[in-house]
Amino acid sequence: MSDADLSRHAKRAVLASTVGTMIEWYDFYLYGLVAAIVFGKLYFPSQDPYSATLLAFSTFFLGFVARPVGAIIFGHFGDRIGRKGTLVATLMLMGISTVFIGLVPTYEHIGIWGAVALTVLRVLQGIGVGGEWGGAIAVATEWSKFNRSRGLAASWPQFGSPLGMLLAVGMLTLTLQMGSTEWFETIGWRIPFLVSALLIFVGLYIRLGVLETPVFQRMQEKKEIAQAPVIEAVRGFWKEILLTCLMRTGQQAPFVIFTTFLLSYGTSQLGLQKSFLFNCVLVAATLSLFTTPFFGYLSDRIGRKRMYLIGAFTMMVFAFPYFWLLDTGVPALIVLAILVSLPIHDMQYAPQAAFIAESFPPSVRYSGSSIGYQLASITSGGPAPIIAAFLLHTYGTSAAISAYIAFIAAISFVSTLFLRDRSRDDYTSNAGWVRDDGSVAVHPGASPMTPRAASSPSE
Repeated sequence: MSDADLSRHAKRAVLASTVGTMIEWYDFYLYGLVAAIVFGKLYFPSQDPYSATLLAFSTFFLGFVARPVGAIIFGHFGDRIGRKGTLVATLMLMGISTVFIGLVPTYEHIGIWGAVALTVLRVLQGIGVGGEWGGAIAVATEWSKFNRSRGLAASWPQFGSPLGMLLAVGMLTLTLQMGSTEWFETIGWRIPFLVSALLIFVGLYIRLGVLETPVFQRMQEKKEIAQAPVIEAVRGFWKEILLTCLMRTGQQAPFVIFTTFLLSYGTSQLGLQKSFLFNCVLVAATLSLFTTPFFGYLSDRIGRKRMYLIGAFTMMVFAFPYFWLLDTGVPALIVLAILVSLPIHDMQYAPQAAFIAESFPPSVRYSGSSIGYQLASITSGGPAPIIAAFLLHTYGTSAAISAYIAFIAAISFVSTLFLRDRSRDDYTSNAGWVRDDGSVAVHPGASPMTPRAASSPSE
């Protein structure tokens, strides 16, 4: 294949990863947004407002708990049979689950079984998303064309996140304007979920036309495919998995608070209109369309690790001003807080894709990066709105939530200091990788590896 053809397929792979990620995040965000405003009333009506909100966010949390399960399942197949086919499966699982959520009867019609069905489908959503990320990053970056711009290339699947949020918030905003509040709470909220059926076909069309990555093809030719990639990733690279999980703590939890908990806090505590908050998040997500690739590009210039440390520190500093601005009740200041929050989040989110993927050899890249990335869903993203609601209810002040954000951002900062920057190591080969126990990571059929890449830090 000519260099021109390889370049064309590399660009298409990035596009496929971005669009597929956008669709899956649209599905995932949609649930969180609707859970924040109507699920408590529709599926847990016998509870007081505080308990109903916690129960609605608990089903939201279960989607996060399921993510590591998806990372293990699809990580295994992604490292064993290929990135492309595995990503098609995650897209189908996520999309079908979302469509069925839009069809679940409420408590009024089938009682508690509505909440049970909602929970099961949310878990399936989580499994789909859990298997998506690692493969999307691998498909977008395992091309020689991106050796010097991997931070930018990997930021495009991350770009799919604000794009998915933009689409989800946009659809909800449009639906809210189509009828009364009563209409939205009975029929309107279902429409954005059903629209996912159309998005599935778009995503499948694009992903089915993508080639398998050259890195995976090379591993097949050299018979370097790991027999049990998940086990090998956990045994051989447990430190990288743990540090990946911890460094995401101060990125994922604030994001959930800035986008999902904000809707509950803004309507119940500040008396703001849902449409106003949706519009603010919509504009903030639009800004992320620019800041995500920018910070990914910047990580190619100044280094992933340095960019991530800057982002974690900025998040620590921003934690208290965010709620101070919201609590003023001044519309202009509220808008400012929301608009600034996501670009600050993107300082960590954009470079983390390449940073994490580069921390694992190709033979366990899908598994290792997925597991580390998705474990943070249990420790950070999933419990974030529940913890925020609990802190507000217990202490009666948003300062408690700010302290929580600052604390977890500090965890990210410290963890990042211990994760090595491998951006200048060979990303395409298993050669040079040494496990955390010091042994050489040799795979069946592979030539002996030397500890070249592990002998000295890249920075």
